Amino acid sequence: MNPTAPHVPQIRLYQEWLALHKGLRFDSYDALWRWSTTELDAFWQSIWDYFDLRSPTPHTAVLERNVMPGAQWFPGAKFNYAQQVFRHVKPAHDAGFSAIVGRNEKGRHVELSWPELWRQVASLALHLQAQGVQPGDRVAAYLPNVPETMVAFLAVVSIGGVWSVCAPDMGTNAVLDRFRQIQPVVLIACDGVTHGGKDFDRLGVVAELRAALPTVRHVILHTNLAQDPAEVDRALETAQPCAAFGTATARDDAVVRAFEPLWLPFDHPLWIVYSSGTTGLPKPIVHGHGGTVIVALALKILHNDVGCSYAPNSWGERYHWYSSTGWVMWNAQTSGLLNGTTCVIYDGNPGGSKENPDWTVLWRFAAEQRVTFFGAGAAFFANCLKAGVDLSTCGDLSAVRALGTTGSPLSEEAQNWGTAQFRRLQALAGEKDDSPPGRPKANQPLWGAATRAAAERGGDNDPAAGPPQGEVSPLGGQRPARAAERGGDIWWCNISGGTDFAGAFIGGNRELPQTPGRMQCRLLGCAVESWNEQGEPVIDAVGELVCAQPIPSMPLYFVGDTDNQRLLGSYFDTYPPGHGRKPGGGRPLPPLSPDSHGSLPPEGAVPVLGRPGDRDLDASAGAVWRHGDWLRIHPDGSCVIYGRSDATINRHGLRMGTSELYSAVEALPEVLDSMVVDLEYLGRESYMPLFVVLRPGQTLDDAMTAKINGAIRTALSPRFLPNAIFQVAEIPRTLSGKKQELPIKKLLLGQPLEKVINREAMANPGCLDWYVAFARQRADATHA
Repeated sequence: MNPTAPHVPQIRLYQEWLALHKGLRFDSYDALWRWSTTELDAFWQSIWDYFDLRSPTPHTAVLERNVMPGAQWFPGAKFNYAQQVFRHVKPAHDAGFSAIVGRNEKGRHVELSWPELWRQVASLALHLQAQGVQPGDRVAAYLPNVPETMVAFLAVVSIGGVWSVCAPDMGTNAVLDRFRQIQPVVLIACDGVTHGGKDFDRLGVVAELRAALPTVRHVILHTNLAQDPAEVDRALETAQPCAAFGTATARDDAVVRAFEPLWLPFDHPLWIVYSSGTTGLPKPIVHGHGGTVIVALALKILHNDVGCSYAPNSWGERYHWYSSTGWVMWNAQTSGLLNGTTCVIYDGNPGGSKENPDWTVLWRFAAEQRVTFFGAGAAFFANCLKAGVDLSTCGDLSAVRALGTTGSPLSEEAQNWGTAQFRRLQALAGEKDDSPPGRPKANQPLWGAATRAAAERGGDNDPAAGPPQGEVSPLGGQRPARAAERGGDIWWCNISGGTDFAGAFIGGNRELPQTPGRMQCRLLGCAVESWNEQGEPVIDAVGELVCAQPIPSMPLYFVGDTDNQRLLGSYFDTYPPGHGRKPGGGRPLPPLSPDSHGSLPPEGAVPVLGRPGDRDLDASAGAVWRHGDWLRIHPDGSCVIYGRSDATINRHGLRMGTSELYSAVEALPEVLDSMVVDLEYLGRESYMPLFVVLRPGQTLDDAMTAKINGAIRTALSPRFLPNAIFQVAEIPRTLSGKKQELPIKKLLLGQPLEKVINREAMANPGCLDWYVAFARQRADATHA
């Protein structure tokens, strides 16, 4: 039987709460979104109240200063990420749910109960304090996606330390490019990892890191590869002087049981994450405790629809989003703990090994673990499509009610593939069901659609009481049933955001229509617009993605950026300060008069956010956030990201994001991967090469070239036909899987390789030699 509840959409529960407790009712999601992006104080206070966030001291304002950058949120409040996590220890454990379930390629399976998670965190936190770690000290981690990493993170931040992690698939130089900037006092590392069926020893890298980081005064080693006692002893001996992670987390006494995370200022630094680092040094981005938590709760619960495991409405929720620790989706996966959700994680290659590719690995793991929310990068679903994966061979996936994607635009073809697969699974489940009369069918929920909103917030409730029956929505009418109950399609939660602010700007809403290839909406609290070349907001046209209002998880600062110049240059220097900024929060709405902020709006102007008086603010409000993506907002509010705006194609006066061309080309069964760059630069004539990876046995002959060009001509326009097509072995990608269009563009424009790309920040640096040779040949031909 399906162990999950009917799962009334979380965003519906929030709207019911707004109606009941705030007297606020909205006739559409668009109206709710507009309120959330104009009445900033009211909206973010509602999020604080709805999730029952706690502080031993009250905040004196919600948004004290509405300025970007530098917005001041919830001054006076005290906070700690770990405090929010450990609110769930007793109720989740009493209900019988684990905190973390982890598996790696070798089949090592670890389950941590909530009390055991608490005990290990407390033990390690006390160990770190004994080593002299103080609030504000930075702790660097070189660890894979295993439960021990989540334990280490919570231990560090519980005592006010600042966390920063790099994945062990990164080499020494790439790690040092990051950790040297932050000057850590402690290094928590592993002896190695397994990926693609092979073991990779990392003790040599650990020694190099220790030698190159003079601020590190203590090392803790997690023996991830070594398992038997003799191997463990050898690894620890090699890494000396160091402490064993297992020993540091083994303490269990009265002091451990009395441990409490420190209450810290709302904006106390939580972690340091990094830009992709394709050129120059990666930007070390600092986020705060309170802002990260409040945004994570709004995103994960209201929009991603991930509920609390012990709440009646989402009973049995098990949340999985495949990631490495080098990608911000690890942070997003960890945020499941903030709402008492069981996190199900996998460490290893989701595609099997090079010798034995297998794109069913994660699906089989999800089936075995009864995962309810299954997330991965868009490239994962595209690879499943290309590999011809048949989900009916992967076990019982009937618990999966939602699929999440991010990392790159999800193609319409990949989304249609997944939808068709789950339709087939539902049909097969109906055919095979032989439940006795009166028992729930295998693909049906166990109880009615009602719930208590307080349970969803992780508040006090009695898990043993089970889900209540027969509630009626205060908004009127019957609450919607989940897709499996009504026989509808699987719900796709396609999101787009960034490491930059540890959140998403665009994403899902279970109550809105789904259109393959699109994201459903702009997220609550995110004043996202698409701007044309004149800096004007546009609908149903491709433009720059900007955010015209601050959100609490925007960066506090960059490490070492004493004058904020890197921060300003990264997000805020494209448009003049004040242009496009909107009132709301932190100051009263000014009267509409010629002298209030310089001038009246132009004749016939339509307020962008729909509130009388919306217009540019003065320069003291700062600039809008420019994210660096091409965005189209459709009239119905759904959105499409067309790739990075700095890697765009501009052909014959028409501008287009690269993702549109990839959708056309990679829909061909012969094409496994592709990358295009447009070499128009400073008035030069456009030259656009297309690089393609073909299936084994396929050759780029005249017929294949014609087929690719035909696909582009049909799906886009003859204007976007490439000047030439080249067959390559691999497309260069970052460690997080993004195509490295801009570095290759710069390489082909004549810049030296070492200036445009960091090999150790790449997933496949070996492929660069071909592109370097191609760039040299092109330069020679150009100058001949």
